[in-house]
Amino acid sequence: MIPRTTTQLRDIAAGPQGTYATLMLMRALAKQGKTAMPVRALALSLVSGLKQKDYLGEAKRVHAYVRDHIRYVRDVDGVETLHTPEKVIEYGQGDCDDKSILAAALLGAIGHKTRFVAMGFGNKQFSHVYVETRVGNKWVGFETTEPVNFGWHPSGATSRMVVNN
Repeated sequence: MIPRTTTQLRDIAAGPQGTYATLMLMRALAKQGKTAMPVRALALSLVSGLKQKDYLGEAKRVHAYVRDHIRYVRDVDGVETLHTPEKVIEYGQGDCDDKSILAAALLGAIGHKTRFVAMGFGNKQFSHVYVETRVGNKWVGFETTEPVNFGWHPSGATSRMVVNN
């Protein structure tokens, strides 16, 4: 059972195995969170007023909310920390994995498929994670830690790992 608030990953292995284990915990938190009433209620309020079946519009609204209303803040120094979507909403803050967990849960709460993409740059094997969501038959970038538009993908990655939710 995943804790309902915060998980500190002190004993996760380094390297690709640790990244995979972290992504699997994120997946569990997003899956659990998408059925939580505060998450579903927020997702519904974000897409309120859109035309029915405007799936692209829904994804754009969720993206703008997580990008613009959840402040990026780093983890505890030296400790990888994951929060439930409910806690990210409550705190209004989180790092890339917290924002990704919330984004995946919000999208999942309104029927969108998502996946987590861990990326490494330069000599860091994995140092960032973001969400991609399926719109039509394409996976679309859902980067929320930078002031970028829906659909933008980070470039220059030297390593990449994907986990479907």
